[in-house]
Amino acid sequence: MRLMIRVLGCVCVCAIAASASAQTKFAGKCSQGKPDPNYTVPVGDNASHALVLGKAKCVWSAGEIEGIQLKEEDDTVVSDVNGNTSRDRGYGVGTGANGDKYFVRFEGTTAMKNNAPSAGKCNWTFTGGTGKFKGLTGKGTCSGTFDASGAAVFDVQGEYQIAAATKK
Repeated sequence: MRLMIRVLGCVCVCAIAASASAQTKFAGKCSQGKPDPNYTVPVGDNASHALVLGKAKCVWSAGEIEGIQLKEEDDTVVSDVNGNTSRDRGYGVGTGANGDKYFVRFEGTTAMKNNAPSAGKCNWTFTGGTGKFKGLTGKGTCSGTFDASGAAVFDVQGEYQIAAATKK
């Protein structure tokens, strides 16, 4: 009987540990304004090659983590634009409705048309957060389209987990 209780106890502990580290699906929609500031420096090897540094605010119309609605995200992006393609990488600091912050790193490509962005895609990774987002990890993809002003709407999908708090 003691062995059975121990086995059941171990099974319960393993089940709790597995559910604590289980991935949760994430999906959202974020509208990004025109980058401001936005700095462009021509490389000089050809007319369509430039390095770009910009900052854009993204407002979430859908998306939540642990039941907390996401509000906005400030993204800082550096891009290597050459011809009809831009290779992009950057970092985001987002805010939930409760004021907690989350951190994300991303990289991807943007298709250019007439020297303006037209469509983009990325891979992203959660790298942490504050408050209820502390210990946040996860990854996913995004895809979006740009309008003539440089603003964009991105569909974001992936999964996340938040590490269980350790007791002191």
